[in-house]
Amino acid sequence: MSSDILNELAIDSRRDAGSLFTDLVARYLEETRAEVGPVSTPLSVGEIARRFDEQLPRQGRPLRDVVDRIGRDVVRDANHLTHPMYMGHQVSAPLPAAIWAEPAISMLNNSLAVREMSPTLTAIEHRVVRWMTDLAGLGPRAGGTLTTGGTEATFTALLAARSRAIPAAWVDGVGADPPVVLHGEHAHYSVTRATAQLGLGTRCAIVIPSRDLRMDAEALKGRLEQLATAGTRVMAVVATAGSTATGTFDELETIGRVCAERGVWLHIDGAHGASALLSRAHRARMRGLEHASSVAWDPHKMMLLPLSAGLLLVRDERDLDAAFAQQAPYLFHGDEEERVADQGVRSFMCSRRADALKVWVALQRYGADGIGALYDRLCDVTRRLYDAIADRIDFEALHEPESNILCFRWIGSAGRDESSLDEMNRELRERYNRAGHGWITSTVLGGRRVLRVTMMNPLTHDKHVTRLVDGLAHEAQSLP
Repeated sequence: MSSDILNELAIDSRRDAGSLFTDLVARYLEETRAEVGPVSTPLSVGEIARRFDEQLPRQGRPLRDVVDRIGRDVVRDANHLTHPMYMGHQVSAPLPAAIWAEPAISMLNNSLAVREMSPTLTAIEHRVVRWMTDLAGLGPRAGGTLTTGGTEATFTALLAARSRAIPAAWVDGVGADPPVVLHGEHAHYSVTRATAQLGLGTRCAIVIPSRDLRMDAEALKGRLEQLATAGTRVMAVVATAGSTATGTFDELETIGRVCAERGVWLHIDGAHGASALLSRAHRARMRGLEHASSVAWDPHKMMLLPLSAGLLLVRDERDLDAAFAQQAPYLFHGDEEERVADQGVRSFMCSRRADALKVWVALQRYGADGIGALYDRLCDVTRRLYDAIADRIDFEALHEPESNILCFRWIGSAGRDESSLDEMNRELRERYNRAGHGWITSTVLGGRRVLRVTMMNPLTHDKHVTRLVDGLAHEAQSLP
């Protein structure tokens, strides 16, 4: 090996090399907090792609040049989630202490597959999981695992439900007559994806209609009765706590009782809404969680952590252990205490990043009550937006917010048909985002194109809500 590259490694190990990155991050946080610059980029896909259209670097360059280019070519035209006018997708403006925890995770680079590879960090993951299972009230036999997010958590939960419903599935497959999974029409797409990936087929994913944007519990009860009469096995029911489109919570208490009476596995997709457990004002929305067999929870959403930090919690950890079967004597060995500590036996991943550390750091720094207060704040600001829209005649809200998500529509003056309003709202969102003054999303609700806001930044205040509505109205004036 050339001594030159070893010398470069030594240079990059010094404090002043690290400060190049920490200075970049600190400057970014300061500038976005002060609302310096646009929220996103006006550049097209092609314009950005051309910026990085280059040959593979064969020779290195000074680290300062690399960091300068990150600031110039990457950060400048990224989505600035820490800007108070970013009100887009369900990705957080991350808590500062959790941002600073990231280098420690990379520095240690311990894989949380087995305890011997990560003695301290494995203990932290088990403690974080125990904190969350206690918050959820899942009992002393509960357990869980960190995941990359709600999609992996829901997939793993349904894998565990499949193991209970079809114990021989790991060896023999699901057979010609697999069980079914029931879910609401506003469930995340990961539910039908998992049903297909688990070999059941999408025809075994049965949609339960909604009432007031949440799963109709009476319709669920009726469908379960029909399936029982027909002799069709039910593998799981999936309820949603904080839907992606509107942030709405299913009637978990009623659904939970229905499932408990029939001995049906209830999975609650709380990727977005389970953080309400930390909230004084909103924790009641999770009432009924005690009936769940499994819960998906994404701290990288409403606990405001950097990607990725997901969780799967199960009432009985043995169900999660039974979901997987593996033979790897180079990893899974040792005495019983050691094997119980290993997290790789209950996870898809073998190379498992220590994301539990940033969850632990955030809770140590801000406390569960502090993060819960931020949850309440984001919901309160969303209510301010709802009230602001109610005071105008050129906008209409599609629902009352139950969390930090609101769908609304620009309707302008009377006389426009629905299809033209759909196109105008689509164009309005694009123009507003391109202008750089803010950033929002859109979706289709009830067959109509609507504007959608997700408040994910604690620095967003009432003045930013006013600026959003006024900015959209201003852009709408230029629509044809």
